[in-house]
Amino acid sequence: MATGCVAAGERTSASNELCVRRQLVLGKGGSSCKFSNRSLKRLPSALSSEKVLMMASAWERKYHHSDLEKAAAFLPGLLAEDSLQSNCYSQPIDGVLLFADISAFTTLTEKFIQRSGTERGTDELVQTLNCYLCDILEEVLTFGGDILKFAGDAVLVLWRTLHRELAKTISLVLQCSRQIQKKYGSRDTPVGQKVRLKIGISAAPMSLVVFGDRDWRYFCICGQALHEVCEAHELADPGDVVLSATSWELCEQHRLRTKHLAGKRAVKVTGMDQMSRSERQEALRKLVRHPLSHRLEGEGAMRPTRVLSNRPKLVEMFRKYIPEAALRKLDDRLPLDLFSELRPVTSLFVHLQLSADIISTAEVFEFLHSASRMLLEILSPHKGEVNKVLLCDKGCTFLCVFGLIGEKLPYKSLHALQSAVQIFNSFSTMFGGKKAVSVAVTSGMVFCGITGHPLRNEYTVLGQKVNLAARMMVRYPGLVSCDAATYAASRLPPYYFKELPERKMKGIIRPGTIYQYVGVTKASILDMSLTKERSEYAPLLGREKEIDLFVSCLKAYKDFGQSHILAFEGTMGSGKSHLLAELASLGQAAGHRVVAMELLEVNVRQSFSALRKLMAKALGLQDCELRSDKERVLQAKLEGIIEESSYCLLNGIFFVEFPVSDKVRKMCEPQRLMELHSTWAKVLEKVMGGEFGIFVIDNAHFIDPASWSIMSPVLQNVSSFMVMSLAPGYVRTEAFCKAAGDSAMSQNITYCHLDKLKSSAVVQKVCQDLGVVSISRDLARFLIQRSLGIPYYCEELLRCLRRNDMLLFHTRRRGEKAEGSWESLIAMSSSSAGSDGRVCTIRPDVNLENTVLPVTLKEIALSQLDQLKPLKQTVLKYAAVIGPVFTTQLLLHVLPADMRHKVNCVLTMLVKDNILKWLKNTEVPEDVQDPTKRPGTSVQAESDVETPALRMTVVQQSGALAFRVVLLQEAAYQLWPKRQRVALHRTCAAFLERHAHKCKSCGQGEFVAFHRFAVTSTQDGGRCQGSADQGDSRSWETLVLAGEQLKRDRTHATEGRPVAKSEQTTEVPSKADGKDSGACSCECKAIVESVLVPLARHYMAMGDAARAFYYLLECAAAYLHVSNSDMALVKLNEAEVLRNSVDKKANVIARFEEATLFSLKGEVCYRMGRMELAKKMILEALSLLKRKFPRTTVGALVKSQVEKLQCAAYVARRAASLPQEARRKRLAWLLQQSCCLSLLEQLFSLEGTSSRQTFSRLAARMKANTDRAADSCRAADAHRRGGDELI
Repeated sequence: MATGCVAAGERTSASNELCVRRQLVLGKGGSSCKFSNRSLKRLPSALSSEKVLMMASAWERKYHHSDLEKAAAFLPGLLAEDSLQSNCYSQPIDGVLLFADISAFTTLTEKFIQRSGTERGTDELVQTLNCYLCDILEEVLTFGGDILKFAGDAVLVLWRTLHRELAKTISLVLQCSRQIQKKYGSRDTPVGQKVRLKIGISAAPMSLVVFGDRDWRYFCICGQALHEVCEAHELADPGDVVLSATSWELCEQHRLRTKHLAGKRAVKVTGMDQMSRSERQEALRKLVRHPLSHRLEGEGAMRPTRVLSNRPKLVEMFRKYIPEAALRKLDDRLPLDLFSELRPVTSLFVHLQLSADIISTAEVFEFLHSASRMLLEILSPHKGEVNKVLLCDKGCTFLCVFGLIGEKLPYKSLHALQSAVQIFNSFSTMFGGKKAVSVAVTSGMVFCGITGHPLRNEYTVLGQKVNLAARMMVRYPGLVSCDAATYAASRLPPYYFKELPERKMKGIIRPGTIYQYVGVTKASILDMSLTKERSEYAPLLGREKEIDLFVSCLKAYKDFGQSHILAFEGTMGSGKSHLLAELASLGQAAGHRVVAMELLEVNVRQSFSALRKLMAKALGLQDCELRSDKERVLQAKLEGIIEESSYCLLNGIFFVEFPVSDKVRKMCEPQRLMELHSTWAKVLEKVMGGEFGIFVIDNAHFIDPASWSIMSPVLQNVSSFMVMSLAPGYVRTEAFCKAAGDSAMSQNITYCHLDKLKSSAVVQKVCQDLGVVSISRDLARFLIQRSLGIPYYCEELLRCLRRNDMLLFHTRRRGEKAEGSWESLIAMSSSSAGSDGRVCTIRPDVNLENTVLPVTLKEIALSQLDQLKPLKQTVLKYAAVIGPVFTTQLLLHVLPADMRHKVNCVLTMLVKDNILKWLKNTEVPEDVQDPTKRPGTSVQAESDVETPALRMTVVQQSGALAFRVVLLQEAAYQLWPKRQRVALHRTCAAFLERHAHKCKSCGQGEFVAFHRFAVTSTQDGGRCQGSADQGDSRSWETLVLAGEQLKRDRTHATEGRPVAKSEQTTEVPSKADGKDSGACSCECKAIVESVLVPLARHYMAMGDAARAFYYLLECAAAYLHVSNSDMALVKLNEAEVLRNSVDKKANVIARFEEATLFSLKGEVCYRMGRMELAKKMILEALSLLKRKFPRTTVGALVKSQVEKLQCAAYVARRAASLPQEARRKRLAWLLQQSCCLSLLEQLFSLEGTSSRQTFSRLAARMKANTDRAADSCRAADAHRRGGDELI
């Protein structure tokens, strides 16, 4: 990858400094603005260590005096102090514009997604783009450019100068452009797609316009220069530099070699005479800058953003230009590399076509100012944010985002659609028709974070879904379009949408179905049916208590005729809709009239919508297609209820056209409203107080205020039975809850909280949904832990597993015998041994712990995470990398140094928020801090973290914590971009490797004896270097505590669940069982859970197959050490899958480790009673260990004689002659051979035939010789150590 510095003859300390800063911030050697010695060592060797240290400190001291100045990188130098102090305005400026665009970016995005999937592909795309952009922008900054705007894969740059200096400035910009095209005009990418650069340049009159409301400000460049630079860019082919007509007239034409474009006044620059160094310096010096701009050493380049003073009014104005999501992180003083995340969001593009009448700058300003104010007003209640505003010759584009970090509303896709249709209708009215407005909405996983250069960057969103929205906005003009993901996530009925014809979109391979969102229609207004239907074939599981409550309440209502409301409150996905569908069905089966309807989130903002739907269903209007039919039904049903003169009040409600009576015509507006309310109340009283019936309202928390103002008094006066579902956190829910607690109302309201499903009910539901009689224990554990007993979560997890082909279905018959292969043993271990029928298991090559969380569940978890302050979120994100259970020592080790003094206070608050829980509590003073850091008692620390009121809090410096909800941990983990994620996994592995051994009572050695010495040549290079601070004994204790919790979570039993009974296999005790039984009471059981298993996971996440295989073998050996054959089998299966996935030619897996794999397989088979399979595995292991065992009786006799001839003295001399490293490696091989031969002896001794006894004796003899050789190696080692001590 090119470094992005200027040519060798012109390299200066300025470009060196830019290069160093870019690498420190964007990841070429470091991942943070805060530098460690280790990150400094990875900088280019061309720079001396003194120079590097100076550069790193200069980044902190010279350019980032304060957090405000760090934030200055988000704004161009054009917005100087006088601009910030002004209100919305327009200002003429002179200068040269450059527009650079990366071609084939959309195609590149699609290829990354195709190769690596949505999340990883998006991450790789952004890393590729950032690296490329950083190189280009470094040249721009070196040549004095002021980066105005980012547009995904494009940038707009300004060189501001005096009008008389335009010619020289154009030459400077052209030289910059030519150098960029020469060095970075084309670049290969990891997916094989070459990207190229197009550059357009203009110099003409232009103006800066600043607009917005009192809270947020935006800026754009407008005028002739903008039109010409866009035209020049359109005329350029990849690799070209095109000069606009006006800039061609103004430039130093004698320097240039050009080619005229057919029919155009613009020219393509094919060559130029370079400016001399002095000319270039002079041109840079004459650029218009603020007097306090940052000038880099030596070179004329400077960062055109001034150092802002800390005057409160200026700071307040400055903040208005920075996106709200970035401000939240800046306010918590987080490093720039912690700004970036991968998260599901909804993107909304709005394009306004500029009218031909809008010519002057004042008119453009008025247009943008009015549009932005209206847009912000619409977005605010829906929690949407304007991320950027782009102005070009074709119109103005707004990019709005829903779901960024911070407070958000549920159903963000629905809120985005509602905002979209409001924006479309308002802008169409304001700016002259629907053809002038285009709105596109997409939902999905995108990159949210920093792009650009360390000295000038922006907070934005990038990804496939953002590209798709931009293309839809162009290809589907004059309407509100959305993608299939938004359509599904909105959960709106189909009649809110209209499928659009497929249109080809540049660079988009498979856009999926595109819909037009039509919003509220007559069909949606009068729709009243429940979306959930009761299954005729399967019962509703786990809701017996609620059904019994319904039956008893209904019986009491029938007996006494007293009005009653039965309200069920439950969280999203708890099964409220399914329960109400079941109750409605039960009511109908009992012969009662049931009026059932479901409300949507959109209904709460539509006056009388709930009342309209309820009465339309009760009056039977749902069957009327014609207006005249509705009128006849209303007249028949309401005869004698309301006066004939009042029928006209129903016109706008039920879309009928009764003649307006003289009585109504003479009414003033307040009188008409009162009469309307009176009419509604009479109709509702007729509807609800007539024949006996049950009224079912799903999502009753969405009843609009106008409807409730009429329904509430009627419900108190009319005898009725109503069943409704409510969700927590809504005003209507709180009102019902309060009424249920009121003694006067409690007899009329029964309020019931829906409990989570029991584990047995979850498994029954899974079996019912999959159509199987049983599921594997691993699948049951996975679904129980992650579903939290919420049916919707379980359904989404199952849908994800099936979509990714992770489940295996097969029919099992009672008494069926398994084949004698390793694969059959794996299958039998995860399937039922006694069940007869279809069973479901996990595919052998699938590790459920690595399953990516479904987007729907990730959004639910993020909605809880985003309610926290950024500092709390950051700590949780670091903890999530460690795992669902973590120790405070490891957390402190991975956290940035400047955050460690705050961690105790943050953990205390997270425990109080019920997000984390201590596994062991110790009451210590609040000021106990990391001993290596000073206490966080400064004003800055107090402002960062909420301080608990009490001086004594439940906090401990050394302890273990666990996430209360596994979904939250997984969602927080998946926010990390890949590069940062890998770095954190490496840090965790470095800490844990110090504890990857047996406990003290078991000798503290490796579980595979001398494992690390046997694989030195292939493995040491992958071992994580650098360890945590000292304090091993305390770390060990907390790791044991964490391991015990992990073991409890893994082995948690669920009563009454139909799962596979793999534990019924027979375990045959080995001769070492007595020793292993003692180990069971030691700490090794916990260490394998909290150290070895996480180490394998960390190395898998890093992509280090060799080290992952190493620790998978250690895990399997450790589980056998503590007599847990089932988990040993699981880990050996993971190791087998990993072994089969790596390239055999790469020699990733050492021969010794392959032998160890087969040896451990043999021991597992032996303990599970598969003797023949065990022999097969052990013989394969011995073959790999170069200790072949004969397969025939004759061969055994010959081998026995050979073994008798071995000379002990020769073996001892040979061991003493070997170097220490080779001797220890040989000892590892010998010990593994001895283990295999010991097991082989036992296997053959179990058979009674004479030939098998011969094999057993041979194995014993070979083991004795092997043990003698191992003893010689140990003796030589001891002799060498003794000699070293004497020396």
